[in-house]
Amino acid sequence: MKFINEVDIKGKRVLCRFDFNIPLDDNLNIADDRRIRAAVPTINYALDEGAKVIIVSHLGRPKGKVVENLRLTPAARRLSRLIDKEVIVERDCIGEDITYLINTMKPKDIVFLENLRFHKEETANDDEFARKLAAYADVYVDDAFGNAHRSHASNVGITKYVRECCAGFLVKRELNFFTNALENPRRPLVAIIGGSKVSDKLEAIANLVKIADKIIVGGGMAFTFLKSLGLEVGSSLVEDDLIRKAQDVIKTVSQSGVRFYLPVDCVIAQKREKSAVTKNVPVQEMIPNWMGLDIGPASIRLFSEVLNDARTVVWNGPMGVFEIDAFSRGTYAVARMLADSHAMTIVGGGDTDVAIQRTGENDNISYISTGGGAFLELVEGKKLPAIEALNESERNQK
Repeated sequence: MKFINEVDIKGKRVLCRFDFNIPLDDNLNIADDRRIRAAVPTINYALDEGAKVIIVSHLGRPKGKVVENLRLTPAARRLSRLIDKEVIVERDCIGEDITYLINTMKPKDIVFLENLRFHKEETANDDEFARKLAAYADVYVDDAFGNAHRSHASNVGITKYVRECCAGFLVKRELNFFTNALENPRRPLVAIIGGSKVSDKLEAIANLVKIADKIIVGGGMAFTFLKSLGLEVGSSLVEDDLIRKAQDVIKTVSQSGVRFYLPVDCVIAQKREKSAVTKNVPVQEMIPNWMGLDIGPASIRLFSEVLNDARTVVWNGPMGVFEIDAFSRGTYAVARMLADSHAMTIVGGGDTDVAIQRTGENDNISYISTGGGAFLELVEGKKLPAIEALNESERNQK
């Protein structure tokens, strides 16, 4: 596929698909604008080239209905401020009025269309909806890495109907970092996998066994592995139907020569609440009816030693319920380890991203991915539908 700087966009209508699925508070104020900031280089390049820029995105899951609290107006306003330029905001993303507006655009104009998911045809990858969007564009640019694992009309279907398709600078950065980290990494490569469920990360671990030198598992998912080893886990989160698969993973890892690390102690409580009484215990001494909610200090020291000689680190998923202060220390400690590391560090996944921000260490991480699901699917070794659509479009042109 091509990137935007490899395509002639001068004076052309350039439809840019971004991922402005940003968090909003109760007053519809933007809580985190990093995804908007990440789009600025692509937008500025298009403006510098004299293109007519049409922006499309989604926000939330309105399920094909207009939801006032999920309008993209806050994102458009923030973008206007970031680029110091007027942005024309529309109340829909298709229709005759929009067609007229786009046909009367001048070079360097920006039109920001409304939430794509107000139309159920978007997530259904409806062919006719894709045609309508494509009719606005001379050139299509996909810079929505966070949505690249979806097969929707605005990132897959549309590529069949726009003659010139390419990716933006954000997608280029994301793919470059993943290529360096997973296909040609500086070694040792250490993968840190956390989060609540093994089922969400099993494929990622299976793929990492093929490419990583060391794998660290933490978070709620660690207790399925610990139980598979015959340990008491109390009332900790466990996926009993995956016990056998967890045993198979441990066996495969041991045969592959990859070093596999589980927590050696954990912070436990009888309930997942701020007011809960907590204890720190070795994993061999779990108390029945108590639950593990964070890794303990011995695990933090162990993981620090594991990371000591790392040259590349990929992290997805927190080490505990870090939203509650008493169970946040493990996740924050790992964040600081990566910040202090001399390795290339790549972090992805919404919760992990938030944890990095809360520690204030985001500037000390090599790369923080804008994609949660897309990040994980790349770690799993899967191909992303939106990227494949761009590749297919380029092949068809040839």
